[in-house]
Amino acid sequence: MRTRGVAGAVACAVAGLVAGCGPTPAEEYGEALFRDSRLSTSQYNAFSCATCHATSSEQARDKLYTGLSLVGVASRPHWWGGYEVTLLDAVNFCYTAFMRGTAPLEAEDAKSRALYEYMVGLSPQPDSPAQPFTLVRDITDVPRGDARRGAEVYRAACQDCHGEVRTGKGRLTALAPVLPDVAHEYHPLFPNSTPGLVFIEKVRHGRFFGVGGNMPPYSREALSDEDLGALLAWLGL
Repeated sequence: MRTRGVAGAVACAVAGLVAGCGPTPAEEYGEALFRDSRLSTSQYNAFSCATCHATSSEQARDKLYTGLSLVGVASRPHWWGGYEVTLLDAVNFCYTAFMRGTAPLEAEDAKSRALYEYMVGLSPQPDSPAQPFTLVRDITDVPRGDARRGAEVYRAACQDCHGEVRTGKGRLTALAPVLPDVAHEYHPLFPNSTPGLVFIEKVRHGRFFGVGGNMPPYSREALSDEDLGALLAWLGL
């Protein structure tokens, strides 16, 4: 699957992703794909790979990403907490579940090969340890924390997609609900749950377990219960 060159004609076929029509190195093309939501052709997709994944330790300090850091990703033994055992399958899980891709990327697709080369460039060591990924299956309430910390958590974890609190200004897509105002819709839909529990389930389950939407879930490694409790306090839920 490794290749160090992608023909310029292939790069130019994806409009606007890479400027110019000369031969483009695969790693460079892969980075452009990684950062562009048009990797998925769905008109409803607003996510790029970069929306959910850091590619440096500096980025990981500034934001609370739903996805794990991709430093060393190509040399891990498995992904998604062991649920995926090939890198392409791990990529396609994100691509189809969250980016609304209509069909998985094929191994010999130029996009797959370029993304692979980019991820190899993020993986200088021949072997990297598997990263833990703990999905919270059974939802329970969490103690509310410091609202001041909650404001920091919102900025680091939520604002890029949902925009500013109560206005949604700057949100990634109109499909992302305005927080915490969307909680007013919870009672008719979930009459036996509190708004806080519904919010926790959305954060912890994302689109899974019948919740819907296409938000990725926050694992315990990505967002602690303490930070989740602080976020709930900040949002008044």
